[in-house]
Amino acid sequence: MRKEIKRQIIDNLVEEINNYPHLYITDVSGLNAADTGALRRMCFEWNIKLVVTKNTLLKKAMESSSGNYEELYEVLKQPSAVMFSAEGSSPAKLIKEFRKKNQKLERPELKAAYVEESVYVGANMLDTLVAIKTKNELIGEVVAILQSPAKNVISALQSGGQTIAGLVKTLSEKE
Repeated sequence: MRKEIKRQIIDNLVEEINNYPHLYITDVSGLNAADTGALRRMCFEWNIKLVVTKNTLLKKAMESSSGNYEELYEVLKQPSAVMFSAEGSSPAKLIKEFRKKNQKLERPELKAAYVEESVYVGANMLDTLVAIKTKNELIGEVVAILQSPAKNVISALQSGGQTIAGLVKTLSEKE
């Protein structure tokens, strides 16, 4: 491969790394053409960008990007594919879903992930990554927690008012 082509690939990877806050390094070796096509279609449906690249080019792109990816360098062995995503848990959910649909396959296998400025290494971290909540989900939970006491007070006041009104009505009906 010529230097110009390598430089162009590295530049494209740097742009993707800087554009997406989360990336997963996976092993997709051993997938046949049909399975790879199915994985690519699924990635497209889930708004995940899948890029298969050489490890040396990916490492150079990580070195040139704005983030700190040094902990990921050790997994850049064997064939690698990179999944770029705007949501931290989406690629992990996609990997689990794809493997559930294709139970005979052991791929794609998670090598490492960079999610929410944290590094997760190893296939055993897949369940942990699936459980990561998005920023909007966390904000929703905080809002629900904050609203809960106010709702309890309002419902208590409303139910108390009905009880008192019922009591007054009952007393007024008696002679």
